[in-house]
Amino acid sequence: MTWTPRAVLAPATLLPRIVAGAGLAALLAVAGGAALAGPNDADAAALRASQAAIGQVARDHAFTGQDGRPLRLAELRGRPLVLSLVYTNCYSICSGSTLHLREVVRTARDALGVRSFAVLTVGFDTEHDTPERMRSYGRDRGIDDPDWYFASADAATVRGLADDVGFTWVATPGGFDHVAQVTVLDADGKVVQQVYGPEFAPPELVEPLRRLLLGRSIERPSVRGLIERVRLYCSVYDPASGRYRFDYSVFAAAIPVLMVLGMLAAAIVIAGRRNR
Repeated sequence: MTWTPRAVLAPATLLPRIVAGAGLAALLAVAGGAALAGPNDADAAALRASQAAIGQVARDHAFTGQDGRPLRLAELRGRPLVLSLVYTNCYSICSGSTLHLREVVRTARDALGVRSFAVLTVGFDTEHDTPERMRSYGRDRGIDDPDWYFASADAATVRGLADDVGFTWVATPGGFDHVAQVTVLDADGKVVQQVYGPEFAPPELVEPLRRLLLGRSIERPSVRGLIERVRLYCSVYDPASGRYRFDYSVFAAAIPVLMVLGMLAAAIVIAGRRNR
């Protein structure tokens, strides 16, 4: 089956975000042999539904994991969640987007910490996307990540999840038309970001995750936790290597300030001793 992208009619305020991610023409993945001519009302409605989901809290849906065991969405709360919906009979857009997501997730884990977030991929073709098919889907794409779950569910559950996160698909003679979308949820299950396109720049996913992690309230962080927070603040994305690197300029910029504060503290101490 050949898949090709088509253009999407987007509000002017959303164009910069979408174009920055993967190009306006790549927002929707379309089944069939030839690309459709241009934007239409269905595309605009899909984008509106996707954006309208931001701020919604996903309900506690029940799935079956790739290992055949029950998996509830609530089990994945407590840290950010990256959610993608695919169908396993899609061998072009879905497969390619999952491979790209695999690389971005590796970059994010390297920058933010291995266990800092979870990933969930759900099959929306409920007739065919069984736990066995989802397990094969992940394995065949080289995904061996203990915090990446591949799950199946019945039609009503998948539709409910799609409504919660603003994912739209339509059955076609050749498969499905669907939004190429990755959804970021916070630790409480609230949708906070949509990332569009089969391929997107890593910071479009990493930066929302970074912001969520920095917003966590930690009463008494461990030494390791403090180190991880320093990494979050002080790492920058290097497009040349495709990885995040430690930004020593943060400390370089802070050194003069620390020196001034140190000199001021020393002066206060000396002045205090002289007045005794």
